[in-house]
Amino acid sequence: MSNTQRVSGLDGLQGGFTSDNIAGASPQVLDALMAASIGAAQPYGNDELTAQLEQQFIALFECDLRLFLVPTGTAANVISLATVTPGWGAILCHPDAHINNDECSAPEFYTGGARLVPVDGPHGKLDPGLLRDAAQRKRGDVHSVQPSAVSITQATETGHVYSLAELHEVGQVCRESGMKLHMDGARFANALVALDCSPAQMTWQAGVDVLSFGATKNGVLSAEAIVLFDTELADEMAFRRKRGGHLFSKMRMLSAQIDAYLHDDLWLHNARHANDMAQRLSCGLSVIEGVELLGDTEANIIFCRMPPVMTESLLAAGFQFYTRRWGPGVVRLVTSFATSEREVDAFVATAAELAG
Repeated sequence: MSNTQRVSGLDGLQGGFTSDNIAGASPQVLDALMAASIGAAQPYGNDELTAQLEQQFIALFECDLRLFLVPTGTAANVISLATVTPGWGAILCHPDAHINNDECSAPEFYTGGARLVPVDGPHGKLDPGLLRDAAQRKRGDVHSVQPSAVSITQATETGHVYSLAELHEVGQVCRESGMKLHMDGARFANALVALDCSPAQMTWQAGVDVLSFGATKNGVLSAEAIVLFDTELADEMAFRRKRGGHLFSKMRMLSAQIDAYLHDDLWLHNARHANDMAQRLSCGLSVIEGVELLGDTEANIIFCRMPPVMTESLLAAGFQFYTRRWGPGVVRLVTSFATSEREVDAFVATAAELAG
């Protein structure tokens, strides 16, 4: 009997580990949307709920700020970068950054031609020394793009988390070089609970000027927040959001989602659960012969190396995850707020059965 025929498989479970954006929305978010759809409200963000939400963010981040809601993470990233980068600018980012690999040149499009310049470093993090060198390269040379902004991803695309010290070091390089610092926080909550720190410590206190505050991967239907800690950028941000086609007329429908996301710390609860499921999964896989974890599990993403026959048999058994994108035998597993212990345990048990 072949491995594919004999493994226990999903037994009716979902088994989706491709990404945290395959999950639906938290019931609280859907309820909030239903409530917000009743009656009428002023359009384009002039409603009471949107105004109240900005005050919630001011309290959450313990500082003055400006809030701009958009429907997607790509919109949050590229409109943010366009606001802080001229068309002749260079945006320094990690080679594995989402803006460099997965946004179809939208940063270049929205900025009017700014160039993404990769700066390497381990675990998806920028190396401060290499960043400092890149920040000075051809500065003032009219023939070259000018280093204007830095974009970091927290948590990174490899599932690792910048420490507060690492964030401060990157922020220091930006201040020394006169560059704005953008944080792609698609998994902001996962990083925050992993560090067990405050939102302020992980952002503006470390030198972040603009944050893409992710929510869609963590229980929201379709809403992200651009948080401007440099409030002088607000006027330009407003025009760029409109010109880019992301000023919602029924803005309260976005605000209602983020409001529910923050209420009673739903966002933190969801992120802790996703991180816990990743820990459960990595612990289970770590003792299986033939499986090699590639680095520590810090948030909700796991990279590991598996024998090809195990990978193919797991896929044939109905489990869903990405492979063939990061090198021979390397697979990526992502957990979410909706991942259950039973799904994790079924995956581990099936992998163990295949190994045996």
